[in-house]
Amino acid sequence: MNSLSPINKTTDGERIIHSIAFEFGLIATLMPISYLFMSSKSHSVGLIAVALSVFAMLWNYVFNLLFDQCLFNVQGHYTKSPKLRIIHTVLFELGLILITVPILAWSLQVGFIEALLTDLTFVCYAFIYAWGFNLMYDRLRPFQFLKSYLGRKRQ
Repeated sequence: MNSLSPINKTTDGERIIHSIAFEFGLIATLMPISYLFMSSKSHSVGLIAVALSVFAMLWNYVFNLLFDQCLFNVQGHYTKSPKLRIIHTVLFELGLILITVPILAWSLQVGFIEALLTDLTFVCYAFIYAWGFNLMYDRLRPFQFLKSYLGRKRQ
């Protein structure tokens, strides 16, 4: 059962925690893989990953805020099914690609096609990671758990 109820809207604090946890996990799992496949440009990978991560966190916050608002307007609640999570992830990644391809091309000093292929490789990984991370996050709701735990301790 999904713990996200119609009245349990995501707070700004939870959005920030979600975004930081997501990007930290993504970088932690993606960096070793990137070094294997981009050995000639490995000196740039870490810096590029952090810069894109900061942008992605900002995009994540704005996109999720807008997505949840649209979701509530259409459904009348915030619950996201696995199918809706796929749609969410595809739309998020498409928006991110519009910005990241030019940044990758410039920072790696490669052409548009190579930057696009590099980005699509990252997107494939991030798509799977995002879907799994968000499904797990929806079920665990760590921020909500922490709030209720701290609230009980104060009583």
